[in-house]
Amino acid sequence: MPTDVSRLADAAPAPERRRLVSRALAMYFVSAFGSMTSFYLLLSVVPLYATSAGAGNAGAGFTTGALMLATVCAELATPALLARFGYRAVLAAGLVLLGAPALALTASASLALILIVSLVRGVGLAILVVAGSALVAVLVPAERRSEGLGLLGVVVGVPAVLALPLGLWLVPRVGFPPVFVAGAAASLVCLVTVPMLPGRTATAKEPLGVLAGLRMAAQVRPALVFFLTAVATGILVTFLPLATRGLGRIAAAALFANMVATTVARWAAGRHGHRHRHGQPGLLLSGVVLGAAGMLLLAATASVWLVGAGAVLLGVGFGVAQNASLTLMFERVSAEGYDMVSALWNLAYDAGMGIGAAGFGLLANRAGYSAAFALVGGLMLVALGPAWRGRGWMSADR
Repeated sequence: MPTDVSRLADAAPAPERRRLVSRALAMYFVSAFGSMTSFYLLLSVVPLYATSAGAGNAGAGFTTGALMLATVCAELATPALLARFGYRAVLAAGLVLLGAPALALTASASLALILIVSLVRGVGLAILVVAGSALVAVLVPAERRSEGLGLLGVVVGVPAVLALPLGLWLVPRVGFPPVFVAGAAASLVCLVTVPMLPGRTATAKEPLGVLAGLRMAAQVRPALVFFLTAVATGILVTFLPLATRGLGRIAAAALFANMVATTVARWAAGRHGHRHRHGQPGLLLSGVVLGAAGMLLLAATASVWLVGAGAVLLGVGFGVAQNASLTLMFERVSAEGYDMVSALWNLAYDAGMGIGAAGFGLLANRAGYSAAFALVGGLMLVALGPAWRGRGWMSADR
């Protein structure tokens, strides 16, 4: 019989309510670790697979763009699916959709097939990230939410640290097909955790949908600011291996450093937010500035040290912005809005990554990698201007 997740904390004794990681949350973390390993293992490999078949820069960008386009579209529907079917069934569907289609890539390097697989996997990714963030918000005590979201950042960040560069390292040694099989298996094996996850949500009011969230300025503003860092990260993971091909193994090392920096920064921002609960807007804006500085350094595509420093700065900015924006958005709603917040935040995340990847490919074809990196960094700072001039723009009541 499904568990009503909104009653889990209330049903437990006081010490249990204060505990950060419950048994149900631990099971979700196992599932999140495996599914994100699947996602990150293939994130930079699939664009390389497309270019190996002659798709070029535009084709490489479109593979990531297709993944994120499907993710964004599916995120709009995921809160309704959660309300109807519950966390357990929806998370199981997400694991299958993210993992199984990767097996089809072993059959052909056709760009059409790659794009179809990317679209289907994007639906699975949408389900997993929206349901997961909302589930953490439900299972973690409200006074420790920033800390709990920081821990979630570690759980999903470690696969990014290990699997993203690992995929690039494995391809020249074992070829593309074994990497695709490993990516599929990492998600599908997590189905064993599903029976131990909570079921439906029980709230006093009707859950809020994404369209309702889009009408709430207090939700849209931090999501838009966070969006800027997601654009930069989508560019980095898709095009850094292509922009630095003349520098040996710098791409794998820089991506590794970027993901380490993101994971540590997201956890540190969560700890900081737990102690300074009213400092999230300033933390979010600082994260975007750091991300823009990282993009400007990446323009030096001929320098190993500047590329590495840029990747680290972008990682720190992205990690800080992730935790600050999501914590800020959860603080501004009651329990019936958790699924909506998770969907809206992930929309900003995935739309940013997809737009960044697809748009940068077209820009780089015209201007070259160095100029394109510099232009994106400058545009991030310009776009941040209205928010930086007055933090009241970020307030919940304006």
